[in-house]
Amino acid sequence: MQLTDEELVDKIRKEDKELFSDLVKRYEDKLMQYAVFLIHDEQKAMDVVQDSFIKSYKNLNGFNTNKKFSSWIFRIVHNEAMNKINKYKKEFPIREDLNYESKEDLEENFSKKEIMEMAHECLDKIPVIYKEPLVLYYFEEKSYGEVSEILRIPMGTVSIRIRRAKELMKKICQK
Repeated sequence: MQLTDEELVDKIRKEDKELFSDLVKRYEDKLMQYAVFLIHDEQKAMDVVQDSFIKSYKNLNGFNTNKKFSSWIFRIVHNEAMNKINKYKKEFPIREDLNYESKEDLEENFSKKEIMEMAHECLDKIPVIYKEPLVLYYFEEKSYGEVSEILRIPMGTVSIRIRRAKELMKKICQK
């Protein structure tokens, strides 16, 4: 029987530090995919994921096993990626002045599958502030609550950013 992430963390803390490699195997690909979506540079994304695993290992005793490990590790990757983006801001232009209003209900126009297919083509063109919740929700299949916890923003903000991201994606992809 496979242990849950939280049970594995508890076992790592109490019995066997070597089991941390199991957590790395479980999350390495997902975290790498998330970091690449945010940074657009595979090498820098690898650095972010590696730094995140090191940070999580060092701070494992501070993790609350009553919460989800996946949200915690994604939050660490998020923070590391944002630090990397800020460090290389000229390489990662972020337009925070974008605010697109739309009266359309995009949920009616697109199914989840269509959004994911379109996202692969258009994702690089939207600002990180909208890309993050969209990637976490659709690609990493996190709930609004988990996205809220990872990004440390209210659930209402998650909903708004996902809606705006879909509006941007629609405008960009229809060009």
